[in-house]
Amino acid sequence: MAGTDSGNLKTVRLWRDAALRARKLRSNLRQLTLSAAGGSPGADQIDSPDAPQLVLPANIGDIEVLNLGNNGLEEVPDGLGSALGSLRVLVLRRNRFARLPPAVAELGHHLTELDVSHNRLSVLGAEVVSALRELRKLNLSHNQLPAMPAQLGALVHLEELDVSFNRLTHLPDSFSCLSHLRTLDVDHNQLTAFPRQLLQLAALEELDVSSNRLRGLPEDISALRALKILWLSGAELGTLPSGFCELASLESLMLDNNGLQALPAQFSRLQRLKMLNLSSNLFEEFPAALLPLAGLEELYLSRNQLTSVPSLISGLSRLLTLWLDNNRIRYLPDSIVELTGLEELVLQGNQIAVLPDNFGQLSRVGLWKIKDNPLIQPPYEVCMKGIPYIAAYQKELAHSQPAVQPRLKLLLMGHKAAGKTLLCHCLTEDTVEVSQGEGEKEKSYPASPPPVSKGIEVTSWTADASRGLRFIVYDLAGDESYEVIQPFFLSPGALYVLVVNLATYEPLRFPTTVGSFLHRVGARVPHAVVCIVGTHADLCGEQELEEKCLDIHRQIALQEKRDAEGLSRLAQVVDEALARDFELRSASPHAAYYGVSDKNLRRRKAHFQYLLNHRLQILSPVLPVSCRDPCQLKRLRDKLLSVAEHREIFPNLHRVLPRSWQVLEELHFQPPQAQRLWLSWWDSARLGLQAGLTEDRLQSALSYLHESGKLLYFEDSPALKEHVFHNLSRLIDILNVFFQRDPSLLLHKLLLGTNGEAEGEGESSPLMALPAPSQDTLRATQLHHYVEGFLLHGLLPAHVIRLLLKPHVQAQQDLQLLLELLEKMGLCYCLNKPKGKPLNGSTAWYKFPCYVQNEVPHAEAWINGTNLAGQSFVAEQLQIEYSFPFTFPPGLFARYSVQINSHVVHRSDGKLQIFAYRGKVPVVVSYRPAKGVLQPDTLSIASHASLPNIWTAWQAITPLVEELNVLLQEWPGLHYTVHILCSKCLKRGSPNPHAFPDVYPEVLALLIRKRPAC
Repeated sequence: MAGTDSGNLKTVRLWRDAALRARKLRSNLRQLTLSAAGGSPGADQIDSPDAPQLVLPANIGDIEVLNLGNNGLEEVPDGLGSALGSLRVLVLRRNRFARLPPAVAELGHHLTELDVSHNRLSVLGAEVVSALRELRKLNLSHNQLPAMPAQLGALVHLEELDVSFNRLTHLPDSFSCLSHLRTLDVDHNQLTAFPRQLLQLAALEELDVSSNRLRGLPEDISALRALKILWLSGAELGTLPSGFCELASLESLMLDNNGLQALPAQFSRLQRLKMLNLSSNLFEEFPAALLPLAGLEELYLSRNQLTSVPSLISGLSRLLTLWLDNNRIRYLPDSIVELTGLEELVLQGNQIAVLPDNFGQLSRVGLWKIKDNPLIQPPYEVCMKGIPYIAAYQKELAHSQPAVQPRLKLLLMGHKAAGKTLLCHCLTEDTVEVSQGEGEKEKSYPASPPPVSKGIEVTSWTADASRGLRFIVYDLAGDESYEVIQPFFLSPGALYVLVVNLATYEPLRFPTTVGSFLHRVGARVPHAVVCIVGTHADLCGEQELEEKCLDIHRQIALQEKRDAEGLSRLAQVVDEALARDFELRSASPHAAYYGVSDKNLRRRKAHFQYLLNHRLQILSPVLPVSCRDPCQLKRLRDKLLSVAEHREIFPNLHRVLPRSWQVLEELHFQPPQAQRLWLSWWDSARLGLQAGLTEDRLQSALSYLHESGKLLYFEDSPALKEHVFHNLSRLIDILNVFFQRDPSLLLHKLLLGTNGEAEGEGESSPLMALPAPSQDTLRATQLHHYVEGFLLHGLLPAHVIRLLLKPHVQAQQDLQLLLELLEKMGLCYCLNKPKGKPLNGSTAWYKFPCYVQNEVPHAEAWINGTNLAGQSFVAEQLQIEYSFPFTFPPGLFARYSVQINSHVVHRSDGKLQIFAYRGKVPVVVSYRPAKGVLQPDTLSIASHASLPNIWTAWQAITPLVEELNVLLQEWPGLHYTVHILCSKCLKRGSPNPHAFPDVYPEVLALLIRKRPAC
């Protein structure tokens, strides 16, 4: 059975009940499984070029179940019919039979079950079929049958028949004679109408005719009164006849992907219905006929055009699963909270801004999806945390007055020397005076030197005091050394200003000055709002200015068109793969999506559709600005304000918070705690009490403030959950210290730090004074050595880090917490700290991978790809490759290097490669930047083992793959592909090994089992 959503539905177990019953019945039978010579029962011989020979053992007359599956057989073993006088069940699945073997006919007088699925049957053979008169279960699925013989009707005892995934265009008239048939699977064939022969099958209980172009159902389908399970997915029905509503025994019904716009009024007669799937249809209104179905437990209405949900939905009191995603629903009825039995509630991809009060009553909901809605109450950050947090928010809102705090995050980003810092300075000045005539003063950029960037800076800007509209402006440093931390500041609900220096801009520089930044923002924050601002307009002539702005506009359009067309082509490839049978996809390693299941293909298709539907919202045209021209600055300010106040673009600006949460935030930034680097959880709890929050209500408030970027509170970290990092400006200052790659500046900070320590020990020299000459040279030399090691290898001892961070770090506890925080962020890791143990007084060394300069681990020449491949005579290589065709997330490799540290030992790091061990198994992680515009960046994870132990290599790299997948989840708009590289190509040392798509255990198992040639 199959359907568009079948892989996601719990009801898949229903139509397999018969198989489970059969398995139980077989459990007491005498069974025998045979495999070809030299093989093993689990080996798959179907692709072997030579047909294997199988010999039946002696004395098997008492065998009742014989399994000859997965052997690549074209003929059954000699003597099969005469040797098995007691055989009741014969399994011939996954072989190469082109027709039913004649020997099977000899078993007909006692054979009750026959499985010939996944073969190459194009004809059955009338004589063989007519001989199988005792057959009760027959599986012919996944073959190439164009028709069924008329003799099939003679199998009067047949109860279960599966002919799915064939090429049937019709069923024989004799089909109506199968009076005992209870289960029929005829899905994925080429039927063009509902077979009328089925209407005579009064005992039929389960029927699947999905993925046939039926284009309608007969009015007298009501004759199938025993039908309990009916799957009609993708049958192009359009409408349902009124007789359909007489199928009173129906319990499970799949009608997804049929173009339905309405249900018959009598549909409510289906009172036994427990599961109904109406996804991917054309419903504009919630079908009223569903509301009287009080026994309904699962309802799927995904991907329709619904705009509302009726309040009477509360009458579906037994509902456990409700999927309403990807519709146009603007609000939910208050009564939905009465569905207290709900376990799955999927609402993503709608237009819901406010959730009903008392939403926390839905406490049993485990599967909860709400993203891609313009939520303001509760705020998006609260909703994404789950039902318990929504309940806490609504409870708090009931305890205190609501507060609206219009404040928008504004990020200035762009290439180095684009003019971001000066633009930020000019924008955030209190007033901009525009000259009205002669004699009036015009405010312009002063003659003093322009502000110099100190790294990442944060400024609060009250853009409109009368409306209380404020921006939190982040000036993101354009230097490449800051790329590893920039992604932390890119978040949903922000306005992005991409700054371009028009004076130096040239069309050939578009990819680096504009294109790469757009790709980066789109990958991190899909559907983000971006405004392009061109600075230094006063240094360009009028025509030059117009040409450059038009070129940027044109190249943005071309890039967006190119990306969208590329994604559409990829989605089309997935559609083509889905149109082919899984067996066809698995027949050749050169087939697209070799070995990938339909379920995972549908996931890939959904991701492509998401990327296409959530392109960047790039405001047009490019706004040229000179900081010397107040008129241009005012125009820019007005533009930013008008965009910010647009409710559909920035619904979060108008979100409603409990007053106590807002007070808690304000208290964290008032003296004396405002000057501290961090607060203990108990310190925050005391502030919570002042805000009117009890301890049990504080957790949700802190979680919201963390998710919305007001402070850092890691409730999932054992080392950090007892602390609250509220002073983000000081944390940013600390990050700036680490990522300014200026050796003289770093050395100066260290010397100041040593002087400060000397003062603390009673020395009388002032802070800026140098030590005594005899000590100065030695100390400076030693500190210079540390700086050099840091800039070349990313290494620093803890005590030097403390010197570097003075005066931000005052106590040892400050330092330890800060280092834990940096490790949590993926910026550094401790080299010599035993897992879960203290250092026992030895010096702790920390490594910052983003500073490593040598491209490969310098002391490990034996680990490069050539030498690793040189071991191919004893080892099989397993290599997983991630390919990034559009953009590679900045800092990803460095952060990944930190995240895998807890999984590996004996590691050696390079800028582009890591060699380590998982236990005794070697692993190599490599990053290869793109060498040209048309080539992708790649990141690979490799290991090796002997072929019998290749699963050991898989187990070694699995945690590393999982860690990378977790990091990539931070980039929901990122397109990347994952491949398993062909071990045979790697063994041969091929420079371009064949890549099998998608890393799923099913694909890996297929590759290991089949060992396909490519």
